[in-house]
Amino acid sequence: MILLTGATGNVGGLVARRLRGTTPLRLLTRRPDRAADLTGPQVEVASGDFDDPASLRRALTGVTSALLVTAHPLTHAHDEHFLAAARASGVRHVVKLSALAVTDPDATDLITSWQRENEQLLGDSGLLWTLLRPRAFMSNTLGWAISVRAEGVVRAAGGTAVNATVDPRDIADVAALTLLAPDAHAGRAYALTGPEALSAVDQTKILGELLERPLHFEELSEVEALRRLRARYPAPIAEALAESSARGRAGTKAEVDPTVARLLDRPARSYRQWARDHLKAFRSEA
Repeated sequence: MILLTGATGNVGGLVARRLRGTTPLRLLTRRPDRAADLTGPQVEVASGDFDDPASLRRALTGVTSALLVTAHPLTHAHDEHFLAAARASGVRHVVKLSALAVTDPDATDLITSWQRENEQLLGDSGLLWTLLRPRAFMSNTLGWAISVRAEGVVRAAGGTAVNATVDPRDIADVAALTLLAPDAHAGRAYALTGPEALSAVDQTKILGELLERPLHFEELSEVEALRRLRARYPAPIAEALAESSARGRAGTKAEVDPTVARLLDRPARSYRQWARDHLKAFRSEA
């Protein structure tokens, strides 16, 4: 049996849909009601929480391979609790969603350091492991949807900095592949990028072409961008995101990696493909 954490989130939900009907699945979530649309034959939903080790042990009983997605950079306890429960329950293989920034020695912000240390926890766990290291998600641009719909404007800092962003569907396809074939992917760390490096200005242009309406890009100052981040996140996380953005402006996120195409035997999806498939979110009538 395969267990998925983060099953009601971006990548985990996509992995659940890809694996549903192909193998026994167990979906771990704090809110089982939110997983109703993911159920089906051979799919179980387990209530559990990273802060509750007993619930993790129950959920991991009978599991051979698991997808680990954690999202709280202010604590290592979630990864520690999960890996301890996985060992106690006889889990063989853990696929960890990390970030490509961990390979950059100059990336020392809170979030990247947290991911790097969690990778080390997994490496030291004695379990078979596979690391998925994506670049920024194309779906992050959904954060522009409100201003695009209402004003025809995209606002961001570092508008000309390029990033080899990746479609979350490609991450999910790679995750599914590695979960189904642990021995073939154990001990591997996969860099996951899209097929080209684009800037926010480039992405704005693509959205405008697909929407068939003019869109305007408005550059935010670093001060204003940080103010907006602090309005959404705890200060340490906001500052880490600002540090990451500054590295991007220095060109550290432009490299395109062929791993997605090699593993999936097809090209990685482009931003234009992602935007076309999610265009409804940016339309005025959405």
